[in-house]
Amino acid sequence: MILITDSGSTKCDWIAIDNDGNEIFKTRTKGMNPAILSVEQLQARIDESVELVEHREKVEKLYFYGAGCGTEKPRQTLEVLLKGHFSKADEVMVKEDTAAAVYAAVGDRPGIVCILGTGSNCCFSDGKEIHQKIVSLGYTIMDEASGNWYGKELIRDYSFKSMPQRLRERFSSAYDLDPDFVKKNLYKEPNPNAYLAKHAEFIFQNLDEPYIKKVLRRGLRKFSRNMILQFHEEIKEYKVHFVGSIAYFAERRIKQVADEFDYEVGNIVRRPIEGLVDYHIKKLKSA
Repeated sequence: MILITDSGSTKCDWIAIDNDGNEIFKTRTKGMNPAILSVEQLQARIDESVELVEHREKVEKLYFYGAGCGTEKPRQTLEVLLKGHFSKADEVMVKEDTAAAVYAAVGDRPGIVCILGTGSNCCFSDGKEIHQKIVSLGYTIMDEASGNWYGKELIRDYSFKSMPQRLRERFSSAYDLDPDFVKKNLYKEPNPNAYLAKHAEFIFQNLDEPYIKKVLRRGLRKFSRNMILQFHEEIKEYKVHFVGSIAYFAERRIKQVADEFDYEVGNIVRRPIEGLVDYHIKKLKSA
């Protein structure tokens, strides 16, 4: 059995296939980000899945792609945990989510690939290797145009009363914005980035509002300027592809901002897990 995993900070998709590429089962757990969760929290999230517990000794190969796996220490922590849980596996590979985005969006073809989900990132694949010019420092100081960045902007604008009154009323009826509740989730609860990202849903429920259009463009412009334009030579030759729920719902605004910054948009993939499975099935058949 081969287990393929795509994890963000909010949710984690697991799909098991046999050696012929047939699906055995699929399941979803909470996000498995080793940069912000303890070993105990990560293990607890695996243990909540009946399928992952029942099939733990049947997994022969595990390919895990996830947020928070871009630096060595968190990556190794998760790898050790997975090897311990799936103890019969003779191969356990852990890579960051940019690799999953590349394989899902362009496979083995070259292109610039961006992640706009709970977090955000950007890389260039030459078809063989993945290159990054900026190492993401996470949601507190980076992650422009991500779900957590938009959630933060909405809460700030609401609090500073710079959000239109009509939308303030709508926003406050959809979320608990009591200051003590907000601060508790930001500073005392796990996954504050995922907490912030939940508020970004408000954007996609109000896409035609002028204020929302402005907020969307603000984030996409920052992301384009800080991340995509790092590949200023590559964008002359290759398209820019996007992966993630934010990208999927913001497709129209992405194309508008792309025109401003003079790059061409390629594929937009909402959930990379399906593309990942196809990628690994092709690898199996060509082996």
